[in-house]
Amino acid sequence: MTSMSTTAPAHHTAGGWFSKTERWLDEKGKGAWIAAMVLGFIFFWPVGLALLFYMIWSKRMFSKSSTARMANPLATMRSTGNSAFDAYKADTLRRLEDEQHNFEAFLERLREAKDKSEFDQFMDERAKAAKAED
Repeated sequence: MTSMSTTAPAHHTAGGWFSKTERWLDEKGKGAWIAAMVLGFIFFWPVGLALLFYMIWSKRMFSKSSTARMANPLATMRSTGNSAFDAYKADTLRRLEDEQHNFEAFLERLREAKDKSEFDQFMDERAKAAKAED
């Protein structure tokens, strides 16, 4: 007689223990990466050095958040199954995108005005210097 197992078969990810450790450290945040690097230096300095180089190379050292990089950007587009909420969410996202676009356009106008003002000041100072030489 054969019995069926109710457990799902184990799936091994590419990279094995290294990718699992990397994923675990990413979930814990930058502090976990730094703690692992310090412990690496304490117990066996080449491991700490390797972790430091890896953190710099993968941009984990200087990024604002290592978990933000791992977030799925399409998660907000996933349907919840509730049409009223999905319509509200789509409208809110569209409104926020419009506000972001308007704010970026405002910042661009401010930069252009500042550039023009600085250029006009430069030209005025140049003209005054030319008159002073005469």
